[in-house]
Amino acid sequence: MEETKPFKIAKQTVKIAFERVKANKGTYGIDEQSISDFELDLKNNLYKIWNRMSSGTYFPKPVKAVAIPKKNGGTRILGIPTVEDRIAQMVVKIYLEPNVEKIFHEDSYGYRPNKSAIQAIGVLRERCWRKDWVVDFDIKGLFDNIRHDYLIEMVKRHTNEQWIVLYIERWLKIPFKMQDGTIVERPAGTPQGGVISPVLANLFMHYVFDDFMSKEFPNIPWVRYADDGALNCVSIKQAKYIIALNAFAWS
Repeated sequence: MEETKPFKIAKQTVKIAFERVKANKGTYGIDEQSISDFELDLKNNLYKIWNRMSSGTYFPKPVKAVAIPKKNGGTRILGIPTVEDRIAQMVVKIYLEPNVEKIFHEDSYGYRPNKSAIQAIGVLRERCWRKDWVVDFDIKGLFDNIRHDYLIEMVKRHTNEQWIVLYIERWLKIPFKMQDGTIVERPAGTPQGGVISPVLANLFMHYVFDDFMSKEFPNIPWVRYADDGALNCVSIKQAKYIIALNAFAWS
């Protein structure tokens, strides 16, 4: 029997969340506690996460900032949460993801159950036999620049659980801890490297791109994998028009 708490979170869900985090592997956060370390006192550690999340007293630690090289040069910052924060984020993902999956478009392939980049490429290739022009796009800094206020309003549309909104707000506000120990605040974005971030990024893109394109331009098919995508156009005129329109919209 569950203890009485302000928020109803199943203990079994916390255990499942741990198992998924363990399967995903990953390195430690700022506390340098590995998954193996966490397992040394597993029952007590999982209880602490459940107790804090259920009572509203769970507060995440800053995320460890790690610079990793980009394919086209330069670096991007990956934010690594602690093991306990990854488990807590997985708990929220388990509850929230089924709600948003119901509304996501078929042609959104990134970070989704039973979807892959290979599938996206296959669909795009097949459509190229019917339409000769392709507009390729890459959204610069998607994970770094999502507006928190917009994102929270989007989350609220898909859950009645106050604790889900509460903890997502806390995750969005936690700072980076740089390699030199400097604490850097994050006024926007959701750290790339967090368990919940891909779901949040897809939710944001659903409203600002996927749903918009499907309603306003139903005759222009598209595929998207996270922040990369392509549109199939019938003519160069149509391709140039959609480029100009989106350049204006995102400026």
